[in-house]
Amino acid sequence: MRSRTSGLGLLLISPAMLLLAIFFFTPALLTGVFSFTNMSSSTGISGGAYVVTPNLLKALSARGMQPATIEALEEASYSVDADGLAAARAADVDPAFLDEIEARYAGRAYATDSDFLAALKDLPSRPRRIRDLKLAMEPFTKSVLNVRFATEELARTAIAERVAGISDDEMATLLSESYTGWVWTTENFGKLFAGHETWRIIANTIFYVATTLTLFNVTLGLFLAVTTFYLPKKLGAIFTVIWLLPRITPVVLYAIMWKWFTWDDGFVAVLAGELGLPSFNYMKGSVTSAWTIVIMVNGFIGASFGMILFSGALRSIPIQQLWASEVDGATRWQQVRYIILPQLRWPILFVTSYQTLSLLTSYQEIWLTTNGGPGSTTTVWALESFRTALFNYSGSLQYGLGAAMALLLVAVGLMLSIIYLRLFRFGELVTQPKIEF
Repeated sequence: MRSRTSGLGLLLISPAMLLLAIFFFTPALLTGVFSFTNMSSSTGISGGAYVVTPNLLKALSARGMQPATIEALEEASYSVDADGLAAARAADVDPAFLDEIEARYAGRAYATDSDFLAALKDLPSRPRRIRDLKLAMEPFTKSVLNVRFATEELARTAIAERVAGISDDEMATLLSESYTGWVWTTENFGKLFAGHETWRIIANTIFYVATTLTLFNVTLGLFLAVTTFYLPKKLGAIFTVIWLLPRITPVVLYAIMWKWFTWDDGFVAVLAGELGLPSFNYMKGSVTSAWTIVIMVNGFIGASFGMILFSGALRSIPIQQLWASEVDGATRWQQVRYIILPQLRWPILFVTSYQTLSLLTSYQEIWLTTNGGPGSTTTVWALESFRTALFNYSGSLQYGLGAAMALLLVAVGLMLSIIYLRLFRFGELVTQPKIEF
């Protein structure tokens, strides 16, 4: 009977486990995998090719590659062979002109475009315009510049034919630098801490998480819960519904409301002007006001979440304890300090841990309001990760670097969770109560 019950339980829970694997474990695993690649919008997510470009040669020349090697790679030659003739036919070059080229110059090679151009000018069916004649020359071009080689071997062969006696080191550098696909690497983590903005973003994140968590998510949430607990039931219910509005309002609408409230012609700016105070865009006008708005926007959402959990926990405290304390002459503050807070250790631990992880990964409210500004003064780690991997104005997305940033964020969240468990003495919270009979 027990085995049949266990089997039924596994069957019922299997859809939830499948969804958990698809929507949680798989993205987490892929993030870890991508963080060890240089994958980006330029490399794509599939395999790449080998392409030597003029810009690449300029970069390699600046890094000390031999001038003779650079010159040989930049030069183009022309060869009248079967491949060139086929490419010319595919490019709709005049068939009569191609027949003359094949009849007179088949198998010949020309070192420069001027030599090949002079040879073509001798043919009766040649195009009369120089521009058309040069277009007809292109299919016969033999060059490694801007040519996509599908495999390393094809690229190696073409480069070796173009540059006689190229060294193994130069060949390895060319093949490595010309590859357009992604490769496995650990350089992402080095890049993160080499950038001059990294430490500022880390400081921003610590300030944002610590301030919002302390002032709003835990402290204000607990204050609201205790306040509504002592209010008359109907009044407390109304008060609770009002404080739930930031959480139940769609985030885009919520951000628009804050913009209307704080922008140049918003309520705060108009009121400040009427009172003779500085009137400006309080959302982006200064670093102090921007941080104030960012913390308040996220803080009110977190405070409502904490209020819900703490209110439920407060109602689970035996009311007889509070009655007995009142008989002994305890004040409201003494009830909160000696009866309520000690019995809310578990909810406080949960809210602190959960909201820390939530704030570490939170960026949408900042993105929709200050967008990390002014400048990058309110840019946090999660927002920078989102911009790096999924959204920026230049369109150059770096999936691997963004995934590395997200992976570090997960590691920090796990570390903080362990610290919280030890700080709140989790072992004592889950031990069996000692009840005397």
